[in-house]
Amino acid sequence: MSEIHRIKCGNGNCYIIENGTNGILVDTGKKEFIDKVIASCKSYNVKLIILTHAHFDHAENAAQISDSLGIPIGMNENDCNLIQANTNQSLVASNILGKIVLSASLKEFAVRSMPGFKPSVFLHNDDSLSDYGINARIISLPGHTNGSIGIDVDNKHLIVGDALMNMFYPTVSMLYHNRENMLESARKITSIGNRTIYFGHGKPVTNKQWVK
Repeated sequence: MSEIHRIKCGNGNCYIIENGTNGILVDTGKKEFIDKVIASCKSYNVKLIILTHAHFDHAENAAQISDSLGIPIGMNENDCNLIQANTNQSLVASNILGKIVLSASLKEFAVRSMPGFKPSVFLHNDDSLSDYGINARIISLPGHTNGSIGIDVDNKHLIVGDALMNMFYPTVSMLYHNRENMLESARKITSIGNRTIYFGHGKPVTNKQWVK
């Protein structure tokens, strides 16, 4: 069985999935936390970086960690246009808290540029991660971005990136590129059943009905 290790990076999270033999890093955090994330990776045999999506707070360290550890980067190709500029997929917020978060995000999008990288592993719905020694599969969760994905681990843990958020309280994503897809992804997460949900922002909670 695998364990999930949460690496707190400011108001965001990275995770290491490990089973005592192999590990996978999920998301890489902002540049301010590069040393913390690399140090955490060195405690495990990390073989792959997975980006739940390519916003800078999840992907800014991808190039440096890939080079430092000599491991590939995996993501969904529908987010590749975000590597060049996070503004290449528009974002919308529908409530006051979401609009506050969106305003802060857009300000950072305007001043940050991620070091370029080329993912060598393209991940799609139901892809197995067994080749990397982990009993897990990819779940397609578009909406927050076109290429957002999650990782279902041991039918017990579900890392969802920003398909859901727990910045202030557990909810559907406060920011989204496509609202209809975001809500459908939230319903999909509910349908997966009994899981601990690990967010890109906030503490884990038990899975529930996310859309009334």
